Amino acid sequence: MDSADGDLAFLPLGGTGEIGMNLNLYRCNGKWLAVDCGIGFGGAAYPEVDVMMPDPGYIAERRDSLVGLVITHAHEDHIGAVAWLWPQLRCPVYATPFAAAVLRRKLAEVQLLGQVKLHVVPPGGAIELAPFRLQYLPVTHSIPEAQALVIDTPHGLLLHTGDWKLDPDPLIGAPTDEKAFAALGERGVLAMICDSTNAMVEGHSGSEAEVRRSLAVLLRGLRGRVAVTCFASNITRIESAAHAAHAAGRSVALVGRSLRNIDAAARECGYFRDLPPFLTEDDVDDVPDDHLLMLVTGSQGEPNSALARIALDTHPRVALGEGDTVVFSSRVIPGNERAIGTVQDNLVRRGVNLMTDVDHLVHVSGHPARDELRRLYRLVKPRFAVPTHGEWRHLSAHAELAREAGAKPTLLEDGDILLITPDEARVTDSAPVGKLVLDGSRLTPLRGAVMSARRRMLFNGVVLGSIAVDANGRLRAEPQISAPGLFETEDPQLERIGGDFADALEELPSSLRRDDAALIDAARAALRRALGRRLQKRPLVDVHLLRV
Repeated sequence: MDSADGDLAFLPLGGTGEIGMNLNLYRCNGKWLAVDCGIGFGGAAYPEVDVMMPDPGYIAERRDSLVGLVITHAHEDHIGAVAWLWPQLRCPVYATPFAAAVLRRKLAEVQLLGQVKLHVVPPGGAIELAPFRLQYLPVTHSIPEAQALVIDTPHGLLLHTGDWKLDPDPLIGAPTDEKAFAALGERGVLAMICDSTNAMVEGHSGSEAEVRRSLAVLLRGLRGRVAVTCFASNITRIESAAHAAHAAGRSVALVGRSLRNIDAAARECGYFRDLPPFLTEDDVDDVPDDHLLMLVTGSQGEPNSALARIALDTHPRVALGEGDTVVFSSRVIPGNERAIGTVQDNLVRRGVNLMTDVDHLVHVSGHPARDELRRLYRLVKPRFAVPTHGEWRHLSAHAELAREAGAKPTLLEDGDILLITPDEARVTDSAPVGKLVLDGSRLTPLRGAVMSARRRMLFNGVVLGSIAVDANGRLRAEPQISAPGLFETEDPQLERIGGDFADALEELPSSLRRDDAALIDAARAALRRALGRRLQKRPLVDVHLLRV
């Protein structure tokens, strides 16, 4: 329920109790503020799904009270759903120059660029959205211009950290401003809503400068073609790979659409100034193998990515083989283990050498490990801690650490409405939540009939019965049964099922046969029974009726 006036609350619609699909809401005196709007991926848990995102229905119903959507940074799990969900929100959007450059390209793809009021805010800039007074606070992350968000309200000061880490030498952008965090701590922070991704990892996340030095050494000793795959948005890593390549006498080509888009956004915002234009995948055959490095999309094993197609030797422009090397300069996102393993197996089968973060220093995380979290709590000294951006084991580990640091933690999941007062932070209500699946160019509920049917088809198959009847509903020909994914075309089982189906149709009462809808329902039931006798599965069943 909404409060009429005089309160402060936090409500995650996505990204709490899970990694990805971040959509956070703050309520103050009857007004709402949205922070981030991202996507997630189906993975092994939802094999029928490619891209999904949080259902914004709760805040869409209240969009007259929604003062704006503020983006903390340009990663897909924070910005990727804006172009798809904005038509339900219709509020102003605020982002730094780099995030805005990325977002413009996404909006243009769905013909929304001219409709969305996109306000560009400099890193560290202020935003007035009464009753919220907002201040960006630059932090280090694995993408340029990541920002924590200071939320000043009449009821107290909140800190939404977004994704961050402490890196003394991030290479692109300034280190996290610890003095600014300490100043917030002196003012008094009522609650800190904080990243939990690496809350189970002891120590420190490491520095991008260490990876740059390591890549330079590794590339110097390699022969043949070299491909480096990383998150496309990590332009520091792209720059490091390019510098290492040039030092080793290699030209650099980009392979994959998302890399080309990020390159364009980065150069638009003044990054990569000391790098010559990258070659394209059309140029790779013009460069000797020992003088080529390719930056390739697909570090998470995405089936349609450039790297997955290269591994299967189905890419139209690029091939790798015996003696070539692929460097996986990224972490494995939980749920992607099998997909990445498949790509790596296919590469090794082709004679390709692999380098990963298991045996080489080719990646550091963009999220804080436990020592960094402890440091932030010492600086900010929040009264209440709200772990977000993590699965339950991450949130729980974060809560334990926060308690040790003197803060009072509260564990939430998507849909919990957390009322925050000077005296307590407690869940007082819940909002309906759900997930939407991007199916082509449309959104459909993950738990709706369409995706339920698709999941059933995926695991149990689909059977279609086609029947031709006369005006009185009598069969004019033998029923035809199609069961792709269940039977081979010439399987004798199909003929027996067809016979059982025909016998059952002949037994239907004549009154039912004259009504198309009733006949189709009865025919579906008859086909299910015929399948049940021959097949220990429950496939999706449908019947096509033709009256002749």
